[in-house]
Amino acid sequence: MQETGSISIHTENIFPIIKKFLYSDHEIFLRELVSNAVDATQKLKSLAQLGEFKGELGELKVRVTVDKEARKITISDHGLGMTAEEIKKYINQIAFSGATEFVEQYKEKDAATKDQIIGQFGLGFYSAFMVAKEVEIWSKSYKEDTVTAHWVCDGSTQFTLDEPTGEHAKTERGTDIVLHVAEDSDEFLEEARLRTILTKYCKFLPVPIEFEGQLINDTSPIWTKQPAELTDEDYKKFYQELYPMSMDEPLFWIHLNVDYPFNLTGILYFPKVKDELQFSRNKIQLYSRQVFITDEVKDVVPEFLMLLHGVIDSPDIPLNVSRSFLQADAAVRKINTYITKKVADKLSGLFKQDRPGYEEKWGDIGMFVKYGMLSDEKFYDKAKDFVLLKSVNDKLFTINEYTEHIQANQQDKDGSTVVLYTNDAEHQHGFVAAAQERGYDVLNFDHILDPHFVGQLEQKLEKTSFKRVDADTVSKLIEKDTTTESVLSEDEQTKLSDLFKSAIANEAMHVKVAALSPQDAPVVITQNEFMRRMKDMQRTGGGGGMQMFGAFPESYDVTVNANHPLTQKVLAEGGEKIAKQAFDLALLAQGMLKGEALTQFVKRSTELLE
Repeated sequence: MQETGSISIHTENIFPIIKKFLYSDHEIFLRELVSNAVDATQKLKSLAQLGEFKGELGELKVRVTVDKEARKITISDHGLGMTAEEIKKYINQIAFSGATEFVEQYKEKDAATKDQIIGQFGLGFYSAFMVAKEVEIWSKSYKEDTVTAHWVCDGSTQFTLDEPTGEHAKTERGTDIVLHVAEDSDEFLEEARLRTILTKYCKFLPVPIEFEGQLINDTSPIWTKQPAELTDEDYKKFYQELYPMSMDEPLFWIHLNVDYPFNLTGILYFPKVKDELQFSRNKIQLYSRQVFITDEVKDVVPEFLMLLHGVIDSPDIPLNVSRSFLQADAAVRKINTYITKKVADKLSGLFKQDRPGYEEKWGDIGMFVKYGMLSDEKFYDKAKDFVLLKSVNDKLFTINEYTEHIQANQQDKDGSTVVLYTNDAEHQHGFVAAAQERGYDVLNFDHILDPHFVGQLEQKLEKTSFKRVDADTVSKLIEKDTTTESVLSEDEQTKLSDLFKSAIANEAMHVKVAALSPQDAPVVITQNEFMRRMKDMQRTGGGGGMQMFGAFPESYDVTVNANHPLTQKVLAEGGEKIAKQAFDLALLAQGMLKGEALTQFVKRSTELLE
């Protein structure tokens, strides 16, 4: 007996909307149909375990085949199957229970929002019509004394449903979905194209997926197993499987496994990261019950963890998600918080259990830890105990260790601790050496993130300031109660200042005369710590109010050492030429003497030597 009818909706244009508006990517149809076949298979296995199905399970496999000549794609399973009544219920009615509402509310929405609607309205099966001009369902239920049900729809709201017998009937339980591919979808008749889609979305499905006679999936990926069952080699092998183009092994990994208050499994790998702020986005793959969803996981994984690689699998995240869904979903927020905690706990454990090994990896993970501290307050609270500070002598300290290390020698007259640092130890070698001669320690903050990190530490640490070694003369970097007397009178200092201003003739250079040690340089060029730091942060993405500092002209302090024999010679001889030479030496020490000015300096140096 054959039945014809209309799918229970009140609009004639639901299928054009599915095809043109609903899906952001037409290849999704294969994921949806294979996922449905896997669900039907797993449900039958569950019924067998409960004793509600007592028949032979047989080979539970989903098969995908393509017949290019006949223009057909077939997805077959040996799962639950459906009766004609069940097809009418689940295909004709439930799938379109909200179709009219969908048409009105979502036809103008963006692609990401439409993807979310697939699950909401049960439209997964109808994704077939994105590539097919006609779809057939051949199904036989697992229940006893049931017959084959055959449903056909050409993409309109009309369908036919019959129960074929004889040679046309199915002999085994399960469902075959047959897609008669439309003329504008020829790409999906290519075997290579289908294999790529299946590998992308179905590589780790829990039921064997066979395509053209070849198995394409691993039904038990390692994230579904217990850590005790796995070796380091298993984790490394899986990493290479995920990232076959990677030349490096991961540094270490975290195996995620939680079932309350949400379900989550997965493995996160710490890759070797180049010494630059390089976001390798789309490296973490998001799955739902082993079905690939997306590799855009920004709202599931905290921003700073986007540097990690690996897999996250959670049935609490539906197959079809939008950015707005991820941002608003409570389970996703809990997952985000949980992952942050697990990463912090892992790093803390490594630090405590194997400090030498942790220090060896610091060059690769330091940027990641600092970025996490800058972007996540809870991560900062944990990471402050295992973040490491590196001195120019290559020694590593925790924050507390370093504070104790410099406590005695690097306190100013007000009892505040002053941390000295360089962002280029070679370029600022003279300033570093001068600080070390005073017994000061100097940290190396030479990463693009460090201007922000220094600012954060300064806010967090009590009575502590940070100064770059070239922010002032060495005697002024850490001001003590002791003072050095000038051998020059005030009038002599004024005259000396005027001589240097005349010799320099540069408004960006602000000359001052100070009483330094005779062993200090005759002229020192420095830049105000606050202004330089703001400009550094603006250049590296500080944003906001820091943008204003980018427009400020460069400004430097030129400190002339009143107690140095050379400057006294300049004063005695009124020698602007020597003053200019001393100033250029200071520029040279800062790497600021270039072009014609450098040529002239060399020429004058030669004349002076003659």
